[in-house]
Amino acid sequence: MFKKIKPSIRFKIAIGYILIICCLGGAIVTVTERINTLQYEIETITSRDIEIHNLITTIRYNVINMETSQRGYIITGDKIYLEPYREGKSQWESNYNSLFAHLSSDPSIKKDLENIKLTIEHWIETSGEYTIQLREQNDTNGIMTFFTNDSGKQDMDRLREQLESLRFDQLDATKAYITEINNRNEMLTLSLYGMLFLVAIIAFFIVSFVSNAIVKTIRQVSNTITEISDSRGDLTKRIHVNTKDEIRDLAEATNGLLEMLESQSWVQTRVAEVATMNQGMNDLTELARSFLSKVAPMVGASYGVFYANRGSGKRQRLEKVTAYASMGDDRGKFSFKLGEGLVGQCAMDKRTFLLNKPKDYEAHIKSGLTELSPQNVLVVPVEFEGKVIAVIEFASLEPFTSQHLKLLEQIEDHFGVAIDNVGGRMEVVRLLSESQAMTEELQAQTEELQAQSEELQMQQEEMRMTTEHLEEQNLFAEQKTKELEQAKEELEQYAERLKQSATYKTNFLANMSHELRTPLNSILILSQLLYENENKSLLDEEANYARVIHSSGNDLLTLIDDILDLSKIEAGKIELVMDEVNLTEVPEYMRLSFDPVATKKDITFHIEMQSTLPKVMYTDGQRLQQILKNLLSNAFKFTESGSVTLKLHSADPSVAERMPHVGTQELLAFSIIDTGIGIPKDKHELIFEAFQQVDGNTNRVYGGTGLGLSICNEFAQLLGGIISVESELHKGSTFTLYLPLKHDAALAELEYAELEAAVSHEASSTSSITYAKTEVGRSKAESSTLDISSGTDEASIFSGKRVLLVEDDARNVFAMVQTLESKGLQVVVADNGKVCMDIVAEDTNFDLIFMDIMMPIMDGFETTRALRQHPFMKDKPIIALTAKAMKSDLESCLEAGASDYISKPIQTEQLFSLMRVWLTKQVEH
Repeated sequence: MFKKIKPSIRFKIAIGYILIICCLGGAIVTVTERINTLQYEIETITSRDIEIHNLITTIRYNVINMETSQRGYIITGDKIYLEPYREGKSQWESNYNSLFAHLSSDPSIKKDLENIKLTIEHWIETSGEYTIQLREQNDTNGIMTFFTNDSGKQDMDRLREQLESLRFDQLDATKAYITEINNRNEMLTLSLYGMLFLVAIIAFFIVSFVSNAIVKTIRQVSNTITEISDSRGDLTKRIHVNTKDEIRDLAEATNGLLEMLESQSWVQTRVAEVATMNQGMNDLTELARSFLSKVAPMVGASYGVFYANRGSGKRQRLEKVTAYASMGDDRGKFSFKLGEGLVGQCAMDKRTFLLNKPKDYEAHIKSGLTELSPQNVLVVPVEFEGKVIAVIEFASLEPFTSQHLKLLEQIEDHFGVAIDNVGGRMEVVRLLSESQAMTEELQAQTEELQAQSEELQMQQEEMRMTTEHLEEQNLFAEQKTKELEQAKEELEQYAERLKQSATYKTNFLANMSHELRTPLNSILILSQLLYENENKSLLDEEANYARVIHSSGNDLLTLIDDILDLSKIEAGKIELVMDEVNLTEVPEYMRLSFDPVATKKDITFHIEMQSTLPKVMYTDGQRLQQILKNLLSNAFKFTESGSVTLKLHSADPSVAERMPHVGTQELLAFSIIDTGIGIPKDKHELIFEAFQQVDGNTNRVYGGTGLGLSICNEFAQLLGGIISVESELHKGSTFTLYLPLKHDAALAELEYAELEAAVSHEASSTSSITYAKTEVGRSKAESSTLDISSGTDEASIFSGKRVLLVEDDARNVFAMVQTLESKGLQVVVADNGKVCMDIVAEDTNFDLIFMDIMMPIMDGFETTRALRQHPFMKDKPIIALTAKAMKSDLESCLEAGASDYISKPIQTEQLFSLMRVWLTKQVEH
């Protein structure tokens, strides 16, 4: 049976290779296994040795850090030095556990490790924690006694010896193990040499046997290939071999090479056909149609579409030019953006897409009898100079072969050039037609220009004469320009002097306001205490004298505020704070302010609000209230009997004609109607001017400075509105404030950039700037607290409370002390900020602090900031007493740490109201 077997060349070579491979495999497996073992041992001992040394070093570092941190804390007492101690304390045990896991297999080393752990724990317990506790208790004697013996140093010395001994033991063990590994490596090398020699001998015999068999069979194949070459390149000829050995495989490989060459010849022939077809075409659509008709049958496609790249940059789109075997009702897209669909993605990525058995393909292959879905879709980009200029899509019922793909790949380069050439020729034709049209147009324009040239020559002569005249005028204009520039410089210098003068005046008025308010404060407080006459120590006539003094002081205060307001208008210090204003709260606020005035004068006070008004408007609520209070104050002032009415309603649309800047916004109207003395019609405009009243008698009878309406008018303009007046002498007056529902602050700033309105102080004598600002600025919760506090027993709130008054003016100190002590409060006085801090250093039991701002040595701002740094005074209520009512001064009080502020001269009702708020808060806390 074995004689009938004819071993082939492959079999022979395979047997030889198998034997060689088996020998080599055995040797390689043996050597590899040994090498891997040695390598693993080396890597293991190296990494293990490094890790053990690192852990020993880390433990030593942790303990040294703990010792250093402990000594730093004991020396300085600063707890920041304990951070390394706590960090080392939390880390050394973790590192010790890792080291123990590596070395615990050796009983002798395990015992050394346990001794190291006991040493560290003993040092932490007897030295670290113990001395830190002594330092926390400030036990200096205990610390000195401990360090006299310093048992911790003995532990640290012992620990260093133990760690060093452990490290040297590990080094000795590692050296011994490495020596053993080197001996085994030498044995491995000798074994490898012996195996290689044996394999070489076996391979020599196998090669000799196989080579003799191969040479004989190769000659048969060589003779057949010679016959094919003699047939002058007939690639259809094939090699036929009857043997079943490797010669047959060689023949089949040669036949495959011939098939590949035949395929390449087919591709090159088709490429040449397509290239010659494109010559002489000047239309892209014709070129695309011809290309599809030629190439689709070559690749076996039953359907094809040609897309051309149009546009540039982000506007590039692939638009359908023509199709092969398409129907009129094709549902495919006619254009794609880059990256949209396979067509757009093909153009963006510059690569071919091949789909097998696509689902839901839009286009179908149709004939007269049937309609079929394609089984394969091929999308190919066409490039020219690195840019995709077209995309071609083919659909087929049969798979596309590699030969088809190679054909399309070869065609791409040539066809891209053809498309570019056709595009260029189309552009040339277009430009030529445009050039011809432009030539005809230029000829017509040339004739027209000739006629115009003759006319221009005539005009040039006239221009020459005109130029001579203009030159004379130009010399005159230059002279005038120099005169104007000189005048402009003089005006700028004058304007700068005016600006400095205004600044000096503003600063002077602000300082004078402070200087006048300080003595006025004591006048008003003491005169109020006198005319209230709670102790009944004065006669009625003397109390009336005090009432006249108090009233005169209030008049003086009003005059000071008006002068200050004028300076603020000129200096432009008013800022709007725009926010939502609840219209339903306005009537209640006005009623609270003016019901007492109406009752006192026996005048009826009505408030009417239209039900259809919105609940909220967008404006500066504080400024709105000041205008209304000023207008209501005037109404009550000039009304002896009858009524005063505040009416909130929608404005008549005709008013919008007088306010073009508000556009189509809804306008709200606030009307103040009184039955007072009235105003003559010829005085309606006059009353809105500064320092102007109806006549001199008005000032003598009713008082006032004539600034209230002027300030209200400009303030209304800043809010984007106007104030109108309707009045007749002895028949009453109606002042109406018109405001937009939503104020456009940017537009108002544009139109009134140079108009600054001031806060009005023409309201009733019981309201001041600071009180109004304080009340408006409080939240509803604070207001409710104020109301509750006002209703409680005042004696229970004030009685026994201790107040610290920081004030340098003896007159104000006397007035404030008399006022506060009359309510049962205990008052401690500090002449300045330094004295205040000295008092607080010894006594912090104060319920409230009044802080004057303008003081020598330490002013109120500096003292307030210092108090806020005191641990027992940082939450105490501090009320600033300021004689400057400028907005920046009031804001500075709050920024310095004041809880609230009240401006001088101080009104007792306002003072006690403010005290009730903050003392009630203290009780709640």
